[in-house]
Amino acid sequence: MFNAVTLSQIYVLDQAEAYDFYVGKLGLEVGSDQDLGFMRWLTVHAPGDPGRQVLLERPGPPAMSEELAEQVRDLITKGVMGGWLGLTTDDCQKTYETLLAKGVEFTDEPTERPYGIDCGLRDPFGNRIRFTQPKQ
Repeated sequence: MFNAVTLSQIYVLDQAEAYDFYVGKLGLEVGSDQDLGFMRWLTVHAPGDPGRQVLLERPGPPAMSEELAEQVRDLITKGVMGGWLGLTTDDCQKTYETLLAKGVEFTDEPTERPYGIDCGLRDPFGNRIRFTQPKQ
């Protein structure tokens, strides 16, 4: 039936700040950045992998009422609505050091695991991000 996942979504409170973080710090590429009038459609993807995009969505209409969107934004602010992203890298330690120098705050330093080396961080909105250097 299906042969790929092409789009997923995480909530962000400020799309300009999300752009700076995901593109400016993490080095992801913009897939789409369009003002649709009723919302900004902002997607990012790993360099060279435009077939898998993440929508950086600010909660609001038309997906939900403004009243509900305010409640969701409040929950995000409290850190209870964070999403999750998993990325891969060829060199976990080097990626960690590069991002650390850019001011990215980590929740876990690079650690050897049965599946490779990985570490964790959070974006400015509480979304969890892990990146892994898969075991060869």
